[in-house]
Amino acid sequence: MRTREHPDLTDPRVGAPFFSTWRVGTPERQRLTVEAVARTWERRPWPASGLLGYHVYTGHDGSTLLHHSRWSSEQDYEAFVKTHRQERVDEIDTAVPGIERVELRRYRRYRSRERAAGQARVPGLIVTVRIDFAAAERREEWVDLVLKALEDDAEGHAGLVSAHFHLSTDGGHVLNYAEWESAAAYDRALAAPSTDTWERVRTHDGVVRVVGSRYTHALGLVPG
Repeated sequence: MRTREHPDLTDPRVGAPFFSTWRVGTPERQRLTVEAVARTWERRPWPASGLLGYHVYTGHDGSTLLHHSRWSSEQDYEAFVKTHRQERVDEIDTAVPGIERVELRRYRRYRSRERAAGQARVPGLIVTVRIDFAAAERREEWVDLVLKALEDDAEGHAGLVSAHFHLSTDGGHVLNYAEWESAAAYDRALAAPSTDTWERVRTHDGVVRVVGSRYTHALGLVPG
């Protein structure tokens, strides 16, 4: 069934969080693709008990969609691929031809800056940041440093609702999924004066590339 709730990325039942990107070309095709995903999924039974949720986000670039599927295990996903995935892909592609499925990445969540207790703010912006590393063993060190910087700079990041750091299972990068009150709140944080700890984050010698993207939560599907 459809839900307006954003996913809880700290849910301990999720053992295999996946993120994928589709390129569809225009804002109108973004809208049509989200509608096609919703129709395709809602007209069928929920495909697997191991799938805990599926969320789609529209990119502020007017071209991309981010997909976040929340699995109990990778084995649950592999079983879904064998029995249910292709019929859904075919129906969506019939409704909106020419979708480019850019990549699917598998992760495990490492650490989070969680929502404060009793936090009722609804995120108005989702920001994902991919950080590539020269060596996989430097990733945890960098995440720990970012969380220390956030702890030391609460005022500068007052508009941050939560941040969740995922390690790619291939060892290459970190994905930060961050919830912000609004795009304006995120822009204020980017413009805030830097601190010593943030400078250590930005100049960390293990980082080789950083790419960020902005999204709006467009569709949430959960077991009914």
